[in-house]
Amino acid sequence: MDALKFITCGSVDDGKSTLIGRLLVDTRAVLQDHLAGVQRQGQTDLALLTDGLSAEREQGITIDVAYRYFSTETRKFIIGDAPGHEQYTRNMVTAASSADAAVVLVDATKLDWQNPALTLLPQTRRHSLLLQLLRVPSIVFAVNKLDAVADAALAFKHIRDALQAFAASAGLAVQATVPVSALQGWNVVDQAQAGWCGYYGPTLLQILEALPTTEADTELPLAFPVQWVEKFSSSSDTSQGRRVLWGRVAAGSVKAGDIVKVFPSGQTATVAQVLDHVRQPGEVAAGHSAGIVLDREVDVSRGDWLLAPAHGEARRELAVTVAWMDDEPLVAGRVYWALHGHRWVKAKVKRIVHRLNIHTLAEEEAQQLEPNAIGHVELALQEALVALPFARARALGSLILVDTASHKTSGAVLVN
Repeated sequence: MDALKFITCGSVDDGKSTLIGRLLVDTRAVLQDHLAGVQRQGQTDLALLTDGLSAEREQGITIDVAYRYFSTETRKFIIGDAPGHEQYTRNMVTAASSADAAVVLVDATKLDWQNPALTLLPQTRRHSLLLQLLRVPSIVFAVNKLDAVADAALAFKHIRDALQAFAASAGLAVQATVPVSALQGWNVVDQAQAGWCGYYGPTLLQILEALPTTEADTELPLAFPVQWVEKFSSSSDTSQGRRVLWGRVAAGSVKAGDIVKVFPSGQTATVAQVLDHVRQPGEVAAGHSAGIVLDREVDVSRGDWLLAPAHGEARRELAVTVAWMDDEPLVAGRVYWALHGHRWVKAKVKRIVHRLNIHTLAEEEAQQLEPNAIGHVELALQEALVALPFARARALGSLILVDTASHKTSGAVLVN
C-alpha cells in the first residue's frame, strides 16, 4: 500500500506529541541513543520525540509542525505533529493541506465527561471543521487520557456521543472513534484489555493501516502549472532543442499529441513530448512531476498554466471560503497578493459574506474575520484565473493570500 501521510490535531495538551512518541516507540522506530536523550527523572518523555524546538521544550507546547516517519509490515507512515494552540492554527492548516488522514485527539480530563450533553472544546471543533474544508479524506477521533478518569467506560460513551452529534451536524465523514491512552500505550499500537471502555474494535494503528490515501484528480481535464522553464541546447536529443516546461500535473494527465492552451496568453500548441521525473518519455498523470515539450515555441514562463481546451473561461471574481490566519483582521477593501499554483495576482476583498460560528455552526453576519476565523468572502482579482471549486479540484480550487507589506501568509482560500 502507498505511504499514508496523516496529522495529529486537537486542542492544547490533548496528548498529540505523546501519541506520536508512543507510535514511534512501540513500532520500534526510535534508536536507543535518541530514546536515551528524552529521559526525564528516570522516565521517558514521549512528547520530546517530536517537540524538538527549544521553545517547545521550555513551554511544553507544540509550536511548529514536526514530521516523523515509521513503518509496519503493512505500510509506511509519515506523521505530522500539528500544534494545538490557537495562535498556531496556521501551522495546522499547512500540515492538513497535504494530509491523507487526520487523528483528532480529545482529552477526556478536560471535559465534563459525566454530563451526557457535554460540550466539546472550541479547538477540537475548529480543527475538525478545517479538516473538512481542506478535504482531508479520513478523520479519526481518538479519545485520550481515559486512564486518568474514574469511569472510563462512561466517559468514552458520553464523549463519543458528543463527537458523533457534532460530526453529524457538521457533515464530517468520521472513519472511527477509538479510546486510547497515549501515556500507557493502550489501544495505540497494542490492544488494551478486552472490553476496555466497552470498546472491542481495532487499535488506532490498525485503523491507520487500513485507511486509503488521497486520490489524485486524474479524471479532470489537464491542468499543469509551470514551475520552471529549462532551455536545452539545439544538439540535445531529449527535447529536440526546444524548451522543457517543468512542474507537477495538478489535474488530469498529459501525453504526446495532446492539444493544450497556454494561460493567460491564450495560445494553443500540441504536446510533442512528455518527460517524467527521471526524464523518461511517457504519459504522466496528476500528482507526478513532468517536463512538457511543445511542438512550437510559444511564450511560456513560470506562473503560466497549460490547460486542456475543455476548461472553462477564466474569472476575475471568486466566491471563496477563507481560513484567516493573520494577526490583523480581514476587512473589506484590503488588497492582498493571491498565489494560485505558481501565479501571483492582486486580490481585493469585495465583501465579507458571513462568518462561521464554530460553536453553533451557524453562519453569522460579520464586518471582519478575526485571526483563526472561518468565513465566506467575495474576492475581486486584478487578473483572471482559471479556478474550479475546491470540492472538485484541490490544486485549481485553492489559493493563499499574502500580505503585500509584511509578505506573511494571511489566509488559506478555498474556491466555492
